[in-house]
Amino acid sequence: MSKKVLILSTSFRKGSNSEVLAKEFEKGAREAGHHTETVCFHDKTINFCTGCLVCQKTKRCVIRDDADIIAQKMLTADVLVFATPIYFYEMSGQMKTMLDRSKPLFPADYAFRDVYLLAAAADEEESAMDGAVKGLTGWIDCFEKTSLKAVVRCTGVTDPGDIRGNDALREACQLGKTL
Repeated sequence: MSKKVLILSTSFRKGSNSEVLAKEFEKGAREAGHHTETVCFHDKTINFCTGCLVCQKTKRCVIRDDADIIAQKMLTADVLVFATPIYFYEMSGQMKTMLDRSKPLFPADYAFRDVYLLAAAADEEESAMDGAVKGLTGWIDCFEKTSLKAVVRCTGVTDPGDIRGNDALREACQLGKTL
């Protein structure tokens, strides 16, 4: 059965290592017959949540920017994939801001059930991603029909292109194929 897969590539750097991971996941998902859409954050305007909570009644954010549009795409996706660079052992600030801005989804009839995390870090230790996993898991815990299905941890990559030949690329593609 074909699934609707939304991939959020949260790096502001075009061609980043996490963006390359996202493309590999998308490649695998498409090869498996799924409908995919990738949203890259490098050209998006995503403002901070003001905490007004109007969205809990209206199911839409009062701030009309790209985050509102992305949240509406998240609402109807079967699968959500977050690709992030690791900054100071945590997800990117823009990913965290998008998670905060997805509050309108909480009271809504969201479609997503499966969530994946693709993370790229300069650090050589896989534990460098633990903060990002914990942060995303905290968000997922607010959506009782949803779970974290898998994490791809790409280590030792700093500059764009460092990811070439890394086993994480194959792993991301394979995950996309097995949705």
